[in-house]
Amino acid sequence: MNKKEFSHINKSGKANMVDVGDKPDSLRIAVAEGFIQLSAETIKMINENTNKKGEVLSISEFAGIMAAKKTPELIPLCHQLNLTKVDVLAMTEENGVRVTSTTKCIGQTGVEMEALTAVSISLLTIYDMCKAIDKNMIISDIKLLNKTKSVL
Repeated sequence: MNKKEFSHINKSGKANMVDVGDKPDSLRIAVAEGFIQLSAETIKMINENTNKKGEVLSISEFAGIMAAKKTPELIPLCHQLNLTKVDVLAMTEENGVRVTSTTKCIGQTGVEMEALTAVSISLLTIYDMCKAIDKNMIISDIKLLNKTKSVL
């Protein structure tokens, strides 16, 4: 297959789930991150744990883990994976919160969509929990930092 061809399109131009059945199992790891810009007041509230909806960082981390496990239900043509680890870390910075996710599996296809989904939903959870206080939040810079494959 030409590298410029879309793997999720068949010869007729229709959507197609890629057959990964002939690929060997490999240890797959992906790391993604994203950022939500917040006001100083919102960051203070998060750091002091005074949000009426609960502890923002740990709830957003938990939401990210749950989301990674639901990725194939959210993204069409995404394979169901047997995740062996999902780690989501949300940390306040001077002007917002940075979320990083690491996903792992032993399988025939990568886990980058799970890592990106975890970050996205974690950031959306922060947005939801802080929307009554901060009307100018901006979610940005969601990206894959790294992915690796190690044949077993």
